[in-house]
Amino acid sequence: MKTSGYKAKIAVILLLCFSAGLIGGCATEGQTGALKGAGVGALIGGLANMHGSWGASAVLGAGVGAGIGYLLGDEKDRERAARRRAVTREEMEPLAGTTWQVISVAPRQERPYKSVVSHFRDDGIVVTTKTNMDGRIERSTERYRIVGSTLILSQPDYVENAKFRIEGDRLFIDYGNGSTVLQRIS
Repeated sequence: MKTSGYKAKIAVILLLCFSAGLIGGCATEGQTGALKGAGVGALIGGLANMHGSWGASAVLGAGVGAGIGYLLGDEKDRERAARRRAVTREEMEPLAGTTWQVISVAPRQERPYKSVVSHFRDDGIVVTTKTNMDGRIERSTERYRIVGSTLILSQPDYVENAKFRIEGDRLFIDYGNGSTVLQRIS
């Protein structure tokens, strides 16, 4: 048997694995895991069948490794997303547990309301209750957190950043294209 042929095969497999490991610019842990898993799977598959069709074994190993790597990386992505959604107490202060009523909006709203009240709950959710002129009530919920003097409001389909400040019992919010003044009611 020629040992130089085996060495060449091992060198090719190791080169593929090394190349896969260098590509770390993947957008998600799932993608990175798939890439690394493919490299490790190719190495194991190729080495396991050095006497037969090692190339086919390496490809099969790469496929299996990519699948397993993706599943493990995707779980990391999910855990990271859950941690980002969790808001700390510091990220809710000083609004947590407070309720505010809108007293002015600039520019004026096209559709006026009898009242608009926002309650900033202790769990990072703000519930806004709008009472229409005909008495009908609309409620909406958004996630909120505070970073410095920025109030971040979000739902799954948008994120809005607004500058805010509190002066006494007044909350001033500047959205960049408009502003709102609220009076503290609790």
